Amino acid sequence: MYKLIKTEGQARRGQFTTPHGVVETPAFQNVATCGAIKGGLEASDLKNIGAQVMLCNTYHLHVRPGDELIRDLGGLHKFTGWDGPILTDSGGFQVFSLAKLRKIREEGVEFNSHIDGRHIFMGPEESMRIQSNLGSTIAMAFDECVENPAEYSYAKQSCERTTRWLIRCKEEMERLNAKYDTINKEQMLFGINQGCTYDDLRIKHMEEIAKLDLDGYAIGGLAVGEPKEEMYRVISAVEPYAPRDKIRYLMGVGTPGNIIEAVYRGVDLFDCVMPSRNARHGQLFTWDGVINLNNAKYERDESPIDPHCDCPTCKAHSRAYVRHLLKANEVLGLRLCVQHNLYFYNNLMSEIRLALDEDRFTEFHDKYVDLLDTRI
Repeated sequence: MYKLIKTEGQARRGQFTTPHGVVETPAFQNVATCGAIKGGLEASDLKNIGAQVMLCNTYHLHVRPGDELIRDLGGLHKFTGWDGPILTDSGGFQVFSLAKLRKIREEGVEFNSHIDGRHIFMGPEESMRIQSNLGSTIAMAFDECVENPAEYSYAKQSCERTTRWLIRCKEEMERLNAKYDTINKEQMLFGINQGCTYDDLRIKHMEEIAKLDLDGYAIGGLAVGEPKEEMYRVISAVEPYAPRDKIRYLMGVGTPGNIIEAVYRGVDLFDCVMPSRNARHGQLFTWDGVINLNNAKYERDESPIDPHCDCPTCKAHSRAYVRHLLKANEVLGLRLCVQHNLYFYNNLMSEIRLALDEDRFTEFHDKYVDLLDTRI
């Protein structure tokens, strides 16, 4: 259940109550695709850096180690040791991005595993059953992810198919939640708004799926290569049609500046692999902008990664030391960098919430929306 506490312009400050705890929003979901943060962080580390939500991926966990194995071991919470909310992505994006050969029909999608080539079929019912086995807090509906740009006629057909699939997802989840042996009988369902960059398709699709009274609504199919101005335009176009009393999730976004701008336009929830992926390559976010720790100028730099940061990495280690670890291919270097970037993202959300609480988010937006994405 989402509770809207206050607004500043379109920006929203809220609380999202789930079977596994309350999420203060706006919030960032920390991406643990295969049940782990790449870079060596575990559940207790996430607690220490202020994380609220962990995101795992249905497709990857279905392929390896198998959702039935995870079910038999008590579900994702017990399996990973994380006791807070977990959102599972439906697998739709991976089916359409990883599968070299795929066949889409009304029932679902046929494709081959990117791991071992075995044949897999996934549709709405299969995705819901896998996510029920995983026992996640929030399950994402199975949708068709269309490449941008796409022909208008195909984008329209895809939206209609995604709506039909969403209805099937809802029916299957209701059936699964009623079973006696289901791990999480209170599993929640989010629908996904599609429509490429066509405003009329986005609006019509949001109006249709809003009628289904789901637990939350996501905007999908953005941040896939289109200019950021195009993404912002789509968010602004669809936002008035998203239910005011439901949480809003922008999938796969993005840079700190993207997040600040999307909050400004009415989004509550985010996820992105960027902070952990970039960290593993030495690209680190700070309150003064983005630094590349591989640069020679940091070789003798005794200051922390970010002088304004209270993360465990910045409190204990210098830029020079962490740079050395990266250059020496020491695993600790990856861990320290990922720990910093994820702390930065979660702390960014905390500062956004504080700015909203104190009626100064517009000022915060104007100060940081460009600065945090600037390369130093």
